[in-house]
Amino acid sequence: MADSAVDERITEDITENPVVLYMKGTPVFPQCGFSAAVVQCLTTLGVKFKGIDVLADANLRQGIKEFSSWPTIPQLYVKGEFVGGCDIVREMYMSGELQQLLAEKGVAPNTP
Repeated sequence: MADSAVDERITEDITENPVVLYMKGTPVFPQCGFSAAVVQCLTTLGVKFKGIDVLADANLRQGIKEFSSWPTIPQLYVKGEFVGGCDIVREMYMSGELQQLLAEKGVAPNTP
């Protein structure tokens, strides 16, 4: 069962920041290839995002999995909505869907 304090922290993070990536490591120094791949997609698109290192907090690492009902990390949130993990984000990037989603949500770098 998820810790309510962790749930509150996650809810706060994803509502206060337009794009949030729960990842292993930091955007500057990802600690796994999957996290690095998502960082690369976002960086290539010029999207500003908040990277949250789940390795620094075991409760958060487990809590984000329960929060999203998604078993793996990284996890990308845009405007409070769970987008997906590495494979989904990478596929969306390759097909152009990620760019479209970011534009629709008003967080693409060229969005007025």
